[in-house]
Amino acid sequence: MLRTFKSKALAELWSRGATKRIDIRLQARILIRLDALDASRTAEDMNLPGFDFHALRRFVPLRYTVHINGPWCMTFEFDQGDAFAIDLEQYH
Repeated sequence: MLRTFKSKALAELWSRGATKRIDIRLQARILIRLDALDASRTAEDMNLPGFDFHALRRFVPLRYTVHINGPWCMTFEFDQGDAFAIDLEQYH
C-alpha cells in the first residue's frame, strides 16, 4: 500500500489520475508503476520487466528505484508491506 509521498506531484497524480506538474508523456508509465507498488507486499515484487528495479546504496533506511523513462526514476522506501517517501527523481 502507498503510505507517503515525498513528491506532491506524484501524490496528486495518484489521487486524481492526472497532474499538470508532471509531463503528460510520463504519467501513464508512472501510474503503471504506482499501481504495481500499491499491490506489492515486498520491495522485490517491483522487480518486473522494464522497471529496472534495484536498491540504492548508502541510504538508511534502504531506498529502491524503478525506471520511468530517460533520466526519470521513481524512488521509495518499503517497510512491512507498505511504500513510504515515494519520490520522482531525475538522474544526470
